[in-house]
Amino acid sequence: MPPQTFCVGLVQMYCTPTPEDNMERAIAHVREAAKQGAQVVCLPELFQTQYFCQREDAALFDLAEPIPGPSTERISKVARELGVVVIASLFEKRAPGVYHNTAAILDTDGTLLGKYRKMHIPDDPLYYEKYYFTPGDLGYQAFDTKPGRIGTLVCWDQWYPEGARLTALKGANVLFYPTAIGWHPAEKAEFGQTQHDAWRTIQRSHAIANGVYVGVVNRVGHENGNVRGNAAPGVGLEFWGGSFLCDPFGVVIAEASHDKEEILIGEVDLGRLEDVRRNWPFLRDRRIDTYGKIMDRLSD
Repeated sequence: MPPQTFCVGLVQMYCTPTPEDNMERAIAHVREAAKQGAQVVCLPELFQTQYFCQREDAALFDLAEPIPGPSTERISKVARELGVVVIASLFEKRAPGVYHNTAAILDTDGTLLGKYRKMHIPDDPLYYEKYYFTPGDLGYQAFDTKPGRIGTLVCWDQWYPEGARLTALKGANVLFYPTAIGWHPAEKAEFGQTQHDAWRTIQRSHAIANGVYVGVVNRVGHENGNVRGNAAPGVGLEFWGGSFLCDPFGVVIAEASHDKEEILIGEVDLGRLEDVRRNWPFLRDRRIDTYGKIMDRLSD
């Protein structure tokens, strides 16, 4: 029977132009998180490189790899050695011309429990993800890890209550969001605070509406998409960090800065989850007989 409590570790890190360096640093961060007591460790979105989607470049498809593949093999060994679960966000090559933004879930024995393919794919200035990623087709899932039942979504998914709800309905007690989100430097002074506040608010709302813990894991640093010495033109993005863990009523348990690498450690308490759901029974009171129109794009 899974324990009533377990610790999670959220790795907020910056990313260099060298994929191998990023992998080595990510592994070191996983080791440090485990040393601090984490039993489930989540890495940021696409942590092996700078955020390359700032430009459309067919050569960058060479960064992708199959899952399972070399990266999951390396992380699997670390997970098995440390006895921790690792959530690793990777650029997946499924077939020639078909690529996904995928979170791989490695259990404490190194087993690849499964993967989640990012469902919602943005296409905004400097976030040209539709060029690289096919929308996910594995559905919303929960995974029975040794510490507990968890779910993961990826970055842009975090703005959609439907994904959080469906993952929670699968029985996930924690929703993890590996993320790469930042400010356009020219917009930061005018819009930066409200953008960050909206991002923080929507994810706390997922915790409240579903009675689950939510762990959000962002990167930090200013990036222009430099991969192996090949940078995109322009000023790039300032990733705002701010990783956090909140409880089933949206109370923030741990939160990181905007500009430093940090490892956040927090406890998931299933007793707390039970107590919140008993007193705020939002899942109980859902009127599922009235929600059919949610499948429409708009209800004109």
